Amino acid sequence: MKINDCKLRLETENDWYEVECLAREAFWNLSVEGCSEHYFMHNLRKHECFLPELDYVAEIGGRIVGSVMYSRSYLLDTEGNRKEVLTMGPICVLPEYQRKGISKLLLEHTFVLGLEMGYDVVINFGNPDNYVARGYKSCMKYNICFEGDIYPAALLVKELKEGALDGRKWYYYQNDADAPCNNEAEVEEYDKKFPPKVKAWQPSQEEFYIHSHSVINRR
Repeated sequence: MKINDCKLRLETENDWYEVECLAREAFWNLSVEGCSEHYFMHNLRKHECFLPELDYVAEIGGRIVGSVMYSRSYLLDTEGNRKEVLTMGPICVLPEYQRKGISKLLLEHTFVLGLEMGYDVVINFGNPDNYVARGYKSCMKYNICFEGDIYPAALLVKELKEGALDGRKWYYYQNDADAPCNNEAEVEEYDKKFPPKVKAWQPSQEEFYIHSHSVINRR
């Protein structure tokens, strides 16, 4: 495969099942036994904070091999000033096409579009190893935290415009589009729409647990 063979385009309703199958293949047993990302996509598309203008797929030879989605969230500073930001995710690439630059193409393309739409900051929660090469930095570097002054190691921030964040303290409030995924029964029921897969443990789940539960302490 040559990266030049990869075509980026907006997702359409006809793509929904194929994209959810893609997400299921990419995430299955990766962070937990099984996965819920396909159900997250299903609910995200209906959420008021979803941004369909940034819902892109990567296609090779007529087959969808990658996907990225975005939604709106916001920051509040200590004076109550609000700043709208992009929340990126999920992003996924079929396992056999990973490490070939497809996610880079998707991100760099949608970063430009997001900036043109008026957003100058992107935030997501994930493994830093996967994102620092795309310009993401620790939330601590930008003084962005959760309520309670919690700075998660997996909370990653990217400025789409240099200087968009001026160092003041911000609290991050992510939209609740992923809330339905907390209902395991609903996830299991939705998963019946797809071919059966076996849930199993693998080491990447412990890696995810460590990243997702680690916090950075101020000194």
